[in-house]
Amino acid sequence: MKRELITHFSEYLNRDMHILVHGEPGGTPMLAFPCQDGMCDNWESFGMQDTIGDFIENGDVQLFSVDTVDTESWSDDNGDPGHRSWIQEQYYNYIIEEALPLIRKINGTDKLPISIGFSLGATHAAIVAFRRPDLFGSLLGCSGCYDADFFWHGYSDERVFNNNPVQILEYLPADHPYIDIYKERKYVICVGQGRWEEEGLRTAAMLEKSCNEKDINIWIDRWGYDVDHDWPWWRVEIRYYLPWFLGQTEIR
Repeated sequence: MKRELITHFSEYLNRDMHILVHGEPGGTPMLAFPCQDGMCDNWESFGMQDTIGDFIENGDVQLFSVDTVDTESWSDDNGDPGHRSWIQEQYYNYIIEEALPLIRKINGTDKLPISIGFSLGATHAAIVAFRRPDLFGSLLGCSGCYDADFFWHGYSDERVFNNNPVQILEYLPADHPYIDIYKERKYVICVGQGRWEEEGLRTAAMLEKSCNEKDINIWIDRWGYDVDHDWPWWRVEIRYYLPWFLGQTEIR
């Protein structure tokens, strides 16, 4: 399996950032966000590139794993909340304005990426997919928390609002042009009902309510009571959904 580590400087974040690439150009690009505080090697450390290795080797997908700055934003409970939200907005701009164009160049196609993540990675994946549905073809979020207030503890500003998936959808005007784009996309929010999935269940229900009210086709898939917030289940989940995203099978 081809593996390449890309280092590039981010003007938005004023630092070097990294993208770990698995696979050859031409496949559907997958933008993979690490779990909380993780960096671009997070997925690789847990063997996820091997879990979907057949899809990568067959040229179905090309996997792009990015860094985060979570320790300065979502995880910095004792930090200034306004600075934390500013850092997160800069990270969002980095993904959209710097990482995504580089991914397109490396991938060599005009295929819209799958935005994907587990735990806080799912939150990031949902943010970019919902804020820019014109740039992402689908979303797979597993075991995410989609309410930014869980991390900002009551503090709010425009940047927190814009990085809060449940508010993005709840307050989106019914005549917004993105509504029609959402209806053309494939969105899956998967959550177990086992250990450590309480916030995932709570906030998935909030997304479901907003999408139902706006007739947006989102698949909220609640797995069993034995399904925990952990990598073994995420490996099962990604293999279950990926063929559907790629149009190889119908599971819904």
